[in-house]
Amino acid sequence: MPAPLTGIRVVDFSRVLAGPLCAQTLLELGAEVVKVEPPGGDLSRQAFPREAEISGYYAQQNAGKRDVSIDLNVPGAREVALRLCDRADVIVENFRPGTLPSFGLDYATVAARNPRVVYASISGYGQHGAWRSRSAYAPTIQAETGVTEITMDQFGTPGGRPRTDSLSHADVYSGLHAAVAILAALEHRHRTGRGQYIDVAMAAVMISINERLHSDLSDQDLGAEPPILGATDCPFFVDPEGETFISSMSLVGSASFPLYLAAMRRSDLADDPRFRTPEARREHLDELHAIVQEWIWTFGDTASMDAQFDEAKIAIGRLRAVGEFAGGRWARQWAATRTVPDRDGGRITVPGPPWHFSDGEPGPSESGPPERVPARQGEHNNDVLRELGFDEGEIGSLRRLGVLVEPGRSEEKTGSDRANDPGRILPEELQEREPAQTDHHGIPRARQSAGSHETTPGRS
Repeated sequence: MPAPLTGIRVVDFSRVLAGPLCAQTLLELGAEVVKVEPPGGDLSRQAFPREAEISGYYAQQNAGKRDVSIDLNVPGAREVALRLCDRADVIVENFRPGTLPSFGLDYATVAARNPRVVYASISGYGQHGAWRSRSAYAPTIQAETGVTEITMDQFGTPGGRPRTDSLSHADVYSGLHAAVAILAALEHRHRTGRGQYIDVAMAAVMISINERLHSDLSDQDLGAEPPILGATDCPFFVDPEGETFISSMSLVGSASFPLYLAAMRRSDLADDPRFRTPEARREHLDELHAIVQEWIWTFGDTASMDAQFDEAKIAIGRLRAVGEFAGGRWARQWAATRTVPDRDGGRITVPGPPWHFSDGEPGPSESGPPERVPARQGEHNNDVLRELGFDEGEIGSLRRLGVLVEPGRSEEKTGSDRANDPGRILPEELQEREPAQTDHHGIPRARQSAGSHETTPGRS
């Protein structure tokens, strides 16, 4: 059976994470995606690890997309971009607000030619308002919206040095929310025949995914009572086989403490003065933890212990490294990961689709998910331009003018080709107009030694 978005055409102007992940999600659902790269390429191409010419970071967010690379600063490039937009069902971009409009590729211009298009912009603070032009990266958005402060409150600051999360939640959630909005807009178009513009603000996304926002903004003093049903107070234990695991339930919370008593068959502890109230349990937490730990070690194996926790509705999970989990039985059965070519005879492991559909792909099947090949920069220039109606003479002219960027072409470069080498330094007036991504968060530039690399933040 065809995938749900078969026949949907996506033009992906974005770079690094939020936008590429959004477009990649649509691709995994069956859409055809054409990625448009600027002369310097997507910054994620420079990330490590990179055993061959394709970085793992780039492959994870872009494998399977066709690739067109054009220099929007060169006359003639805008017409190529507009023709791409003319046949698009969806456009995704994550530049700083005002960047694509400066090239005449804003929603109003595109929609005048293609009124059915769904056009999604992902930026730090949205397309309007006092902060619309601020640089925005996942760590800064997470700091601004309170997520980093919540994390530091929970885990402290070792050595007195504040630390942020190592994962780019703001980018990932924003890309997924943009994909959700795009799917809704496509359904709206199906009913009305009209496309529309979607404005996604990373800051608003981080507010929306904070399941404890109601508590954080409440004036109610809960004392020692944990404020939410969440991961803020989950204890770690050691199972009968010597492995560390986490429990989903707080030992302190009034709703969860009785579950431990039920699991241990220790209703008597409810009357113990040390454990009668959340405040008392917080004060004597080490003692309570030791009681549960000793009970755990009375089991002969982890499976029987897990069964008794499960009976009490307490979920547990063993502490594992990513590699251990990804190589395990469950992940293999689900097809939670897949490999894609590195374009040099090797393979790169990336996530597989996180869904199964009863009507066939996407999802695991006997033949496996479709092969996703990460494209070289400008690899599909000729094919895509032919589909847009450009003849061979026009394509050759665009190449000579420097509209088409093809750093992998084997033939000798002309002067204009050399001018479009991604390693060149643009004149300052062109640097100011080169599209700058919203969500780059420090892409490694060059290795300093076997165990370290230099990083440089991207310009926004």
